[in-house]
Amino acid sequence: MKRSCETLRGIFLFALLLPCSTSLGLDLHVAIDGNDAWTGRPAQSNADKSDGPFATIERARDEIRRLKRQGPLPAGGVTVHIHEGDYVLERTFELTAKDTGTAETPITYRAHGDAKVRLLGGRPITNFKPVTDPAILKRLDEAARTKVWAADLKEVGITDYGDPVTPGKRPELFFQDRPMTLARWPNEGFTTIGKVVGGDVFTVHGLTGDRVGKFTYEGDRPVRWVDEPDLRMHGFWFWDWSDGYDQVEAIDLQEKIIRTVPPYHPYGYRNGQRYYVLNALSELDSPGEWYLDRQSGILYFWPPADSHSAQAFVSVLNTIVSMRKVSFVTLRGLGLEFSRGSTLTVHDGTDNKIAGCTLRNIGGSAVMIKGGLRHQVTGCDIDQIGDSGITLEGGDRNTLTPCGHTAVNNHIHNYSRIRRTYRSAVSVVGVGCRVAHNLIHDAPHMALGLIGNDHVFEYNEVYNVCLETDDAGAFYMGRDWTARGNVIRYNYFHHLGPPSTLLHGTQGIYLDDWSSGTTVYGNVCYKMYMGVLVGGGRNNTVENNIFVDCKYAVQVDSRGLGWAKYYFDGTNNTLVERLEAVPYKEPPWSTRYPELLTLYEDEPALAKYNQVVRNIAVDNQQWLRLLDNLADPIVTIENNLVDVDPLFIDAAKQDFRLRPESPAWAKGFKPIPFERIGLYTDEVRKSIPPRRVGMEEQ
Repeated sequence: MKRSCETLRGIFLFALLLPCSTSLGLDLHVAIDGNDAWTGRPAQSNADKSDGPFATIERARDEIRRLKRQGPLPAGGVTVHIHEGDYVLERTFELTAKDTGTAETPITYRAHGDAKVRLLGGRPITNFKPVTDPAILKRLDEAARTKVWAADLKEVGITDYGDPVTPGKRPELFFQDRPMTLARWPNEGFTTIGKVVGGDVFTVHGLTGDRVGKFTYEGDRPVRWVDEPDLRMHGFWFWDWSDGYDQVEAIDLQEKIIRTVPPYHPYGYRNGQRYYVLNALSELDSPGEWYLDRQSGILYFWPPADSHSAQAFVSVLNTIVSMRKVSFVTLRGLGLEFSRGSTLTVHDGTDNKIAGCTLRNIGGSAVMIKGGLRHQVTGCDIDQIGDSGITLEGGDRNTLTPCGHTAVNNHIHNYSRIRRTYRSAVSVVGVGCRVAHNLIHDAPHMALGLIGNDHVFEYNEVYNVCLETDDAGAFYMGRDWTARGNVIRYNYFHHLGPPSTLLHGTQGIYLDDWSSGTTVYGNVCYKMYMGVLVGGGRNNTVENNIFVDCKYAVQVDSRGLGWAKYYFDGTNNTLVERLEAVPYKEPPWSTRYPELLTLYEDEPALAKYNQVVRNIAVDNQQWLRLLDNLADPIVTIENNLVDVDPLFIDAAKQDFRLRPESPAWAKGFKPIPFERIGLYTDEVRKSIPPRRVGMEEQ
């Protein structure tokens, strides 16, 4: 009996030494106080400090690689539990084909329990000192001389100072977990071009401009700037939907002329357009502003609070996490902050998931997915982004094969901080993406963008976007006859655009320049310049939508017969080139979109086969605007309820559900599932931010 007990005891001790693999998989642990020489199996270090969690996620990744070389991973896969703390990364965390999981053995990197875990692509700055250099003090604004602090970045190991304005190369300063402002003038808003004087004059759409970046200014402020070594300007130089950064080449104080460095902005420059100056030490004159001297490596900063009361970080890494040819890997509950470029990238692979992560304080894009199948971004909070929020790209347009990527239940706001136009909260490229249940707000330009086919945008709420731009759309697509089969349904767009219209206003859904074959169904457009704009395209359906308090509810035009006829006279061949780039004469294109086979012979400049049916329009200045001699029956207009009380439950509280006795039901209007629009709670998203009413009355 004693021998049997000894045998059992030996078996038990041997089992303790085996990897902790069960039907639920293997757990590894990473902690700030861990050690990469340990096994990573225990969640905490043991009493004699001989074993415990790893110290780095790279070590956990390498342990999984080692286990895979020994044989298959345990059923249920591997979960890497990352414990509370800030993990300052020295390099991008890279996952490659060696790190892939399978459907039976997935791999997860996640915050342990409810721990707050941040993977940081920046370095903490702890060596601020008062400015004492007389030459620097002389250049500073008098009010700033006792307020500005200096830190030598070389002392903390930062020697790549990049470029002041280029995403991926621009270092930024973050303080109190928010991005600070690169020293600029004016501190808020814009100044304006006086008169363009470059000498290369042109006229487009009745507006005169100059192709050369040379213009006059008013006042004497530029006297401060003549000694700035790398002065930059950011402006909407010709159109209010296209911004750009220019470098100043020279300032003529006598003639009051600023000249920029070529290449010039592609659309040129125009009298009265908006711009501001940045990257100027002489303009570091208010709390929260900073400047980096790239010759000395010294950072100057006027902190908005005691510089010892909160941490300051400078972004260093371009990318924090890179996943390439990886499958069945999940990142869950992690914070990713302080990168210069695209923070999290996924290339190829299948079935990866970014779940419940927080991505913020980023100079470039938050999440970029390119290629592969069925990748998901779900339940994430994304804010303070320099460029785009989420980009989904995949599928095969030649065969119309969908990729199945999704962006669902994400809260995205305060994006497009640095690049101010055509940087979406979510954009899709290719075939077959789904964008649903996202809450998007507070941005200078668009919220949702589309290129390709068979994408679905549904149940999203969008407000307070296009705040700085004109001729813009919260949802935007354009200039491609072949981008068909897309569905925009059950979204709530409200309170869009700047307080005053610049020229063309903001659209809720902008089907620009011959966008065709799109279904716009069951959306609500409230308080904006225009609800839906169909710009010259055909085969579009605008059905079962609600339009309230817009200047125009719906516009359909045949711009190819008017101001944009140069797309059809051989001057601009973009539409033809994009049509010929796809195999539209062969299946599946010829069977899915047979109308493309006869497009050239069917008056292509005329906006045919559009339908505007069974919509509700109330309290708009004009319900329907048809331009370029369009009229019914070229556009089908049927069963719309216009300027008749539809009997909403409570429009003042944005409750646009219809009462049972609404006259819209007799028109064939179908219920909109309002209860499904926007964010929802689940195992990943535990809470929903309070809904804001929107901007002040416009």
